[in-house]
Amino acid sequence: MTGRGPLAGIRILEVGTMLAGPYATMLLADLGAEVIKVEPLGGEISRSVGESYFASLNRNKLSIFLDLNSEAGQRRIGELAAQSQALLVNLKPSAIRRLGLTYEALRRWNERIVCVAITGYGLNGGDDPAFDYVIQAATGVAALTGEPDGPPTLPGYSSADNSTGMCAALGLLAMIVSGRGGQVDVSLRDVMLSQLNYHAAGYLNEGIEPHRRPYGAHSYYVPAQLFPTADGYLALFITHDGFWKSFADEAGIGGFETMAERVARRDEVLGVVTAMLATDTAAGWERRLRPLGVPAAAVRTLPEALKATPEIVVRAGDLRLVGNPVRVSGYQPDYRPPPRLGEHGDGLNA
Repeated sequence: MTGRGPLAGIRILEVGTMLAGPYATMLLADLGAEVIKVEPLGGEISRSVGESYFASLNRNKLSIFLDLNSEAGQRRIGELAAQSQALLVNLKPSAIRRLGLTYEALRRWNERIVCVAITGYGLNGGDDPAFDYVIQAATGVAALTGEPDGPPTLPGYSSADNSTGMCAALGLLAMIVSGRGGQVDVSLRDVMLSQLNYHAAGYLNEGIEPHRRPYGAHSYYVPAQLFPTADGYLALFITHDGFWKSFADEAGIGGFETMAERVARRDEVLGVVTAMLATDTAAGWERRLRPLGVPAAAVRTLPEALKATPEIVVRAGDLRLVGNPVRVSGYQPDYRPPPRLGEHGDGLNA
């Protein structure tokens, strides 16, 4: 480890399950926080998914097991809360309240503790099931994804869970910085609606209802989408006229010099660009356009992307994982493997 982690000295209790909560606290643990994963006697459910899955969300943590339904478990979580800066939980609202994992329940142990609740629809939003895919469907994400004449499509990863975990970590840190305790309420539904920011603003203010476009085209910029090439697909994202000039000069395309003209003549522009990009491969166009400063990338598989970015891959014990995306000057995390169930149950000061 290089230097002292920016969150060193901060203790966070996690009563998390599967993805959103554990992802939030793992990011904080990577940055130096002491994260104590509080697990039920049989272990957190994601342990059964597989070693690499569990490790991808729980490295750098400590583990204890408590029966939070028991008197002894309730007393122990209170004792730990008294010596912690924050608690993060992702369960149904009724379970969070029943287990006493809110600020109102824990403030008697520690007035300055920050309690973060990740739920589907908010602490006061009820217990309706709210898994990632359900939220993507409910908030318009699935309806906006895919080809226009195809079915609604789910992104290939847990976008709602991951995004909510990041927002929960932000809310937790904001309250710690404020110096006062309190409740932070983060819901998957609200996070995903927030992620649709400019689409939502366009509809709320101008009545523009977003819709799917071929090849994931941007709602305004032209050309900004995926294009088929002689081999593979290319993402091309032209957001201003300087980018267009550089691209058009390299591709041998004349005209359409302003964004306003390209927007007005979208279909014509896309036809010309598609025909020209078909004369070379996606990798070839990337090699030609990158040095010109034109935003372009060949569509890669995850294995291809990881091979091209070896610096993001880290070791945690015997496991290889994707490292923390937040790079802090003077600090390099010491990635430790995830804890064994209850591994630190007897060694914690409370």
